[in-house]
Amino acid sequence: MQRRKTYGISIFGFCVLMGGAPFALAADQHKEAVAAAPSIERHLANIRQLTIGRQNAEAYFSFDGTKLIFQSTNDWSKDVLGNRSKPADAGLGCYQMYVMDLASDAIRLVSTGIGATTCGYFFPGDRRVLYSSTHAANPNCPPKPKRDGAYRWALDDYDIYSVRLDGQQLQRLTLSPGYDAEATISPDGKTIVWTSVKDGDLDLYTMNLDGSNVRRLTDDIGYDGGAFFSPDSKRLVYRAAHPTDPSEVAKYKELLAQRLIEPGQLELFVMNADGSGKKQVTTTGASNFSPYFHPDGKRIIFSSNIETRGEGGRPSFHLYLVGDDGTGLERLTTEGHFNSFPMFSPDGKRLVWVSDRHAKEPGEFNVFLADWVP
Repeated sequence: MQRRKTYGISIFGFCVLMGGAPFALAADQHKEAVAAAPSIERHLANIRQLTIGRQNAEAYFSFDGTKLIFQSTNDWSKDVLGNRSKPADAGLGCYQMYVMDLASDAIRLVSTGIGATTCGYFFPGDRRVLYSSTHAANPNCPPKPKRDGAYRWALDDYDIYSVRLDGQQLQRLTLSPGYDAEATISPDGKTIVWTSVKDGDLDLYTMNLDGSNVRRLTDDIGYDGGAFFSPDSKRLVYRAAHPTDPSEVAKYKELLAQRLIEPGQLELFVMNADGSGKKQVTTTGASNFSPYFHPDGKRIIFSSNIETRGEGGRPSFHLYLVGDDGTGLERLTTEGHFNSFPMFSPDGKRLVWVSDRHAKEPGEFNVFLADWVP
């Protein structure tokens, strides 16, 4: 196999049942340290690229820190074991869900291979994962939303599923029509939090691991989502957009009726795990998203275009750290134009995130892993 090393920075702006199918392997060079380049990313050491090509996103650690679940438009299931420099040439029309073993580079498809998937996460014990999928509503990839000059998310008909790591014993956890996604699990392994439109608005809910005991946590008009628990499982951090102007409220409701949302401005919030004590963390007017608690439980890492909103051309999204009281903002990444979906390993020693650094094609995003330097 001829290795292809990457040097310098390439930039670009901006979730069939496999059963016991054999593992596919990621390329050797994916885990080689990225070549040295001038940088002030002082908290990130020994940066390694874990995927290559197309779109790879939302990579989250297992409870023991040895695996990642991520979504990809690469068809890793058809990789040829003798030629591991890249996955199969045929890409996918929408995301499928994969689990990567960090020690062996083995990658396994855990979703059904039909419909679209998003937002994977491990169950305690690391024998099962959850993810959201549209396959029950339609086996085809959902259509792309019309932009009409603005960035829009499509609220496709997702439901949340649980499945073993071999893709067997698929269990459906939500049954309501419409959008049920963005699910994560508390570190104590007791509670799932997710976003649903089940009551007519985009709100946060919690439930037990088997889908029982559903509780609604938010009720402000607008979008609430992307929630993660604090290390002690007592609090949640999430992103939200709550329109107050009557015209903005009307536009939000009109788009919601079309199963669309325009997340141009998102602020970060924290609250207790039971929905009490809501507090706004950021007031930047930017698009702040993908928040995750620092291991100390007092700071939040997140992605934002806070320094590039309103500038000409494409905005850049970078990782930042901020106190849960909104103070002490610190920029963490400088490379590329898109850095997001950060998560600390359970022991707090590593950070995984998604970036377009080293991208070879427009629209390419890959998963990166680094040692965290306090």
